[in-house]
Amino acid sequence: MRQDKWITLILIALLGMLQYRLWFGKNAIPDYLKLKDEVKAQSAQNQNLAQRNSLLKADISDLKIGLESIEERARNELGLVKRGETFYRIIPANND
Repeated sequence: MRQDKWITLILIALLGMLQYRLWFGKNAIPDYLKLKDEVKAQSAQNQNLAQRNSLLKADISDLKIGLESIEERARNELGLVKRGETFYRIIPANND
């Protein structure tokens, strides 16, 4: 009988140590859950960057193919005007 009590106590102690290590030790369940959330956030960021990269690749191919896209970009971003054209700026009226 006495030997059964010692075996039971040893097994309970081992179970307690394993549970402690599972919940509070290095690489425990809370660490796993935290890393899982970080991976999810990083995956979302990677997806956004991949979409941005595909848009940039499309812009690059447009710029390589034709002059129309270069001209459009120069007009919109740099405000350039062709020779013989007249530039008009329309300023909205202030309602003060």
